[in-house]
Order: sequence, then structure tokens, then C-alpha cells
Amino acid sequence: MSAQTAAVPFWRAAGMTYIGYSNICASLVRGCLKEPFKSEAASREAVHFSVAKWADGNQEKPRSSERSCDWDWPSP
Repeated sequence: MSAQTAAVPFWRAAGMTYIGYSNICASLVRGCLKEPFKSEAASREAVHFSVAKWADGNQEKPRSSERSCDWDWPSP
């Protein structure tokens, strides 16, 4: 079977990444939950990360952030 005739996952055919697709699915599932499961899932959806810029081979002071997983994901 050639690459042109092989089945392509629908999320790939729609121009999405698997991570974007799985985040949309997770958001929908969290929205369908009933209490107390909904509030427990909402407490786990926050993402903590740090961003550090590099200039001339040296790392600047990292900046911490917190975001919800309900972001608008950029198109690939």
C-alpha cells in the first residue's frame, strides 16, 4: 500500500496535530462530567511551566507561568 492510498487519521486530515486533537477531546470530556468529578478535573487542568530567553549564549532569569488547558491552539 502506497503512502498516497494509506488511511490517514481524521485529525491529521483536518490539519490538526494529535496533541491538539487530544486536548480538544479532554476539554469536552471535562465539560461533560458531573460534580464532584468536574471540579476535581478542573483542578488538574492547570499547566505550570517556565520560559527563559537566551541571549548571546546566556540564559536570562526564567519566568514562571500558569495557564489553563482551554487555550486556542495555533494551527499547524
